[in-house]
Parts: sequence; structure tokens; C-alpha cells
Amino acid sequence: MSTPVNVPNLGDSVSQATLLRWHKQDGDAVTLDEPLCELETDKANVDVPATVAGVFKRASGVAEGTVVQVGQPIGDIDPAGKAAATKPVEVAKTETAKPVEAKKEAARETVAEDLSPAVRRMVEEHKLDAKKIPATGPGGRITKEDVIKYVDTSANAPATPPTAAAPAPTSAPASASTAAQTSAPASASVAPASVTVGAVTRTPMSKLRKRVAENLLRAQESAAILTTFNEVDLTKVMQLRSQHKERFEKLHGVGLGFMSFFGKAVCTALKEFPRVNGQIDGDDILTFDHVNLGIAVSTDRGLAVPVLRGADKMSFARIESEIKRLAQAVRDGKLGLNELSGGTFTVTNGGVFGSLLSTPILNPPQSAILGMHTIQKRAVVVDDQIVIRPMMYVALSYDHRLIDGRESVTFLVRVKELLEEPSRLLLEV
Repeated sequence: MSTPVNVPNLGDSVSQATLLRWHKQDGDAVTLDEPLCELETDKANVDVPATVAGVFKRASGVAEGTVVQVGQPIGDIDPAGKAAATKPVEVAKTETAKPVEAKKEAARETVAEDLSPAVRRMVEEHKLDAKKIPATGPGGRITKEDVIKYVDTSANAPATPPTAAAPAPTSAPASASTAAQTSAPASASVAPASVTVGAVTRTPMSKLRKRVAENLLRAQESAAILTTFNEVDLTKVMQLRSQHKERFEKLHGVGLGFMSFFGKAVCTALKEFPRVNGQIDGDDILTFDHVNLGIAVSTDRGLAVPVLRGADKMSFARIESEIKRLAQAVRDGKLGLNELSGGTFTVTNGGVFGSLLSTPILNPPQSAILGMHTIQKRAVVVDDQIVIRPMMYVALSYDHRLIDGRESVTFLVRVKELLEEPSRLLLEV
């Protein structure tokens, strides 16, 4: 009996996806957990794995570029089936180069006609000849990435300089020309020639970028967002990190960064201020006995927020290794579906790009987000003495509907205390 292959649950508030490309075709043998196809969702690209081993058959009408719904059947796997045999290609001994080229041209025409709906829209929008677009997709299909690359290459190609026209013969004497110029009013202006500066490239917005835009706009429209600021002296964190980073990396196989310190400090403070870790659900307030920590990761396709589930139970080494793994998975488009949903609080680090201060926007349905910034040496007063210290501004944006000013300020002060005395993280005091 065949096992159906359905579009899996794609995470919070995601109900549909675009089937980006097929990895397997009808009659292909598949093994357990082998990727069958790639879906482009609002949050990331994900592979749909085989749930059993057997022979795969695609559902009719589900081509590349098709929008599919969560739970929709896209194929089935027959555990007892036999893979389709590969037909040998017979080549006549007398076949010449000319018929071969004719076959290639016919194949290109077939590929150009067999476009997915999404690719066809892009080709028509840009008025392109599909037969001229190099195809890299399965079976020689043209993908959206192929179209975008072709458009970019065409836009950046140097234009052919126009051929200079021969000067028109002048029948009037030079003196007449000079007289005509002299008789023209001094105030007359010459109409400037039409000049186009640079090229304009139009590329379709990715689903991830559109989803980020929708979320940010929804957060600003539906929440009463305020931001409170503080600054942290990272002297002791940097000393502790410098003292133990080599031993830490040798022992745990991962570098000791600042995110693990901030992650531990945030988780400790959230236990003391549970509303900062809470959410509004209609007329109810949700609070959690755990911390699922979202870490904002910037990619070329847009911003993604993978989630460290149970971060409050993680060690420094586990936090560092999970952040490294999730960040790489985001950039490779291989993030697991369950790793994009369920976050209760988010940390974003604009400091890696040099940001000195910012007001981060909430990541709905969460009620608060912590913004880290660049570390900068500044003159500060310590024990009535002016000293130079590595300082970082931190910002907490929060939903004032749920979190009061007192809670937000004291939460951020608690994070500051834990980071300025990192021994408190170990002693939990």
C-alpha cells in the first residue's frame, strides 16, 4: 500500500508554500529521509523528506512553481514498487553533427515551453526569450534563479556604442551661420538632451522578504511598541572570554562568543520577569515556564529568526553550538520546520554591522526583543574616576499593552547586572 506524501506543517502562521523544485521524478527509488522536493515558504526554504523507502510518484498537477497548501498531497511512495528502468540512448552510427544540433535545439524549445507558472510570469514580465535563458533546474528546466541571473547579466552588459552619423553638408557660408547665432536672443536656452543614468533592475521579492515586511508592518500596527535603553560595561565578560576561549574551544569544539553570555543573561532575567517572555492571545495573556530564544540572522534573502528551544536549560557551549548550527542552516536554506516556530523572546545583534544604537521591532506574537549593538571604548566614571571601558548600548523594545515601564526597565537593568558581573550567571544570583 502506497504512503502519501503531504505538505508538512510549515510553522507558525504559515499555511502555504511554493514548490520550488523537484529532487525526485516519477519512478525514482528513494530512501528514508531522502529529500523529495524543495518548498519556498514565507520564512525559509525547506526540503520535504521521504517518510519511507520505496518508489516515488508525483501527484498530477503539482509542477515546479505551484502554490501548495499545508496538508496537500504532492505524491506517494510505494514501498513494494520497482524503480523505472533507465532507457538506453541509441545512437545511429551514421548520425552526423547536424542532426545532433537539431535535436539540441528541439530540446531547448521544449524546455522553453515547459515553464512553471512562476517562471512564466517572470519571463513575460521582463519580455524575455525563454530559449536564450541558461537552465540549471532538474531535467533542464528554467528556475526563478535562472531568470533573475539572466536579467541581472543582461542589465549589466555594456551597451553597444552608437555609430557616429556623418556630419550634414553645410551649404550656407560661415558668415551666415555666425550671423544667425548672433541674432539669437541671449536669454534663449538650448533644450537638454534626454539622458539615462545607470540601469534599473527589477527582481521579484522573495517570499521571505515579503513575509518579513508583513510581520514588521503588523507589529507596528497591532502593538503599542516602546523602547528603553541602557548601557553595559563588558570589561569582565571580555576578560573572562579572553582567559578561557582557547580552552573552551578545544574542549567543546566551538568558539566562545558574546551571544552565549547574552543568551544566559536574558534567560535568567526572563525567569524573574515572566511577562517579558509572555504573549497576548486575544483577551488572554500567555506565560511560559521555558524560554524559546529566537536569534535574528540576516541573509541575502531577508531576515530569519531560528529558535533555540529550551534555551534556559542550555549550557554556554550548547548555546554557542546551536547558534552556529542554526545560522549556517538559515544561510544554506536547510532550516528544519520546527526550528522556525515557537519563539518566546528574540535577541538581535546589529552590532555585527557596526550599529551603535537602534530601536528593534517586535517579532510577533512575541512581546519583547533585545537589541545588541557594537562594542565601543568610551570614557565612563567608575568610583569617581574617569576610565576607558568597552561599552555597549542595549535596547529593549516591548509591547506596552502587556509590559509596564517598571518591568521593562528593571528587566534591562537585571540583564546589565548579570553581564557586568558574569559570575552571577554561574552562581544564579
